Amino acid sequence: MNLENQRVVIIGGSTGIGLATAQEAVLQGARVIIAGRSLDKLKKAKATINSELLEIRQMDNQSEDSIKAFFQEIGQFEHLFTPGASYVLGPITATTDVAESCFKAKFWPQYFAAKYAVPHISQNGSIVLMSGAASQRPIPGAASYAACNGAIESLGKALAVELAPVRVNVVSPGTIRTEKERTEAYEAYQGMCLLKRVGSVEEVAHAVIYLMTNRYTTGSTLFPDGGYVLS
Repeated sequence: MNLENQRVVIIGGSTGIGLATAQEAVLQGARVIIAGRSLDKLKKAKATINSELLEIRQMDNQSEDSIKAFFQEIGQFEHLFTPGASYVLGPITATTDVAESCFKAKFWPQYFAAKYAVPHISQNGSIVLMSGAASQRPIPGAASYAACNGAIESLGKALAVELAPVRVNVVSPGTIRTEKERTEAYEAYQGMCLLKRVGSVEEVAHAVIYLMTNRYTTGSTLFPDGGYVLS
């Protein structure tokens, strides 16, 4: 159960969890395409991984037309992972733009990625969507964010039924240490999860690779969150 000689597509793979997943997939011998909006970040990711197995493509994951064209260009592949998202949190009293930002930047991009991947993905392949642990344990002042993550997890189950035998799963991480320095958030999270620490991008990438390679797992949501949803 590995990715050797398989083709993996990661939308949002130039930084963070996406980049860590790309690195692990390349180590396993996969041919990896990472896509994102920033060409500079994509070039840095290419330099970081430094492998002929990695290909970069510029694409706007908030544009349905851009997503459609991307999949038409890349052709057949085995696995899709969709971690890329940028959004704003706000309470129920926030403006409509704030309330809709998570759905526009996180839900619909993954929905359309799955939609336009379908004609090109192997019947033995998989799709891994990404939500967040707030779907199960919401934080104050982020109602639409919690709802968006819950919607992604429901989407994963629905697509597992609709697209079988293609496997569809969701990874739902807690707070993860990335390039962004968020000392206050990290310290708060340590007190809210069972393992009393913030996770690493490599730990989430390990979960994603499992969902790609375990051929008997579908319709599941995996929580690499240090026990946040249980504490």
